[in-house]
Amino acid sequence: MKKKLVSGLPKLWVRHPAERLECPGCQYPIITRIVYDVIDELGIEGNTILVNSSACGFAVILTTSTDCVHANHGQGIDAACGVKALLPDSLVVCFGGDGDVAAIGAGAFVNAAQRADKFTVIMVNNGHFAMTGGQLAPTTLMGQITTTTPEGRGPNMGYPARMPEMIATVQGVAYSARGAANTPANYLKTRKYVKTAFEKQLDNIGFSFVEFLSACPTGWRMTPQESIRWIEEKMIPALPLGEFKNVDRLD
Repeated sequence: MKKKLVSGLPKLWVRHPAERLECPGCQYPIITRIVYDVIDELGIEGNTILVNSSACGFAVILTTSTDCVHANHGQGIDAACGVKALLPDSLVVCFGGDGDVAAIGAGAFVNAAQRADKFTVIMVNNGHFAMTGGQLAPTTLMGQITTTTPEGRGPNMGYPARMPEMIATVQGVAYSARGAANTPANYLKTRKYVKTAFEKQLDNIGFSFVEFLSACPTGWRMTPQESIRWIEEKMIPALPLGEFKNVDRLD
């Protein structure tokens, strides 16, 4: 009888002496696990290249057996463009935080989508610049307290960026979605989003993008349990989950 894996770490998850360095309650490892699981399922470990830039998720490259490229903060998408141009038959996945993709790398993000570059961007949105001290980011919610908005974000500081909705309007985009891992049901839905995004790339259709809403207990000054409730009560109402574009051809 053929054995079937029903639990345990993905094959791509390898141990490293430095291990992962996320704060307690951070959901970056859960998000990474979803990505590794989907790569396992598609059987493309040997044809995958992960691109990550300097931010909270930089440890991704320490705990996987796939090929990886590490870029400066905000330049992961630029690096992914180059990798995909050199190796067009590879699955190229670019990890970045919301500060990384929606702020510093926003220009590269939009231009890659307009060019219909055929790689996938995974953006982990915790609502602030976590690695550099918890400052206001483009995705910070209205009223959210950060180290640079101690009284909460107000209209004079602009409004939260809704990246999947925005990029879905670009013609070169084949897939755009927002997910979360705050409940088992959302975990499974988001896993499906990641798989679909990868399939759009493998089918050579166009640019694909998935945003994750992620807990940051340390930056938010909350317990892990409070952070999960914050996602449910504050983030999801402002940044609804779901698919915003899913096409099989670019018209």
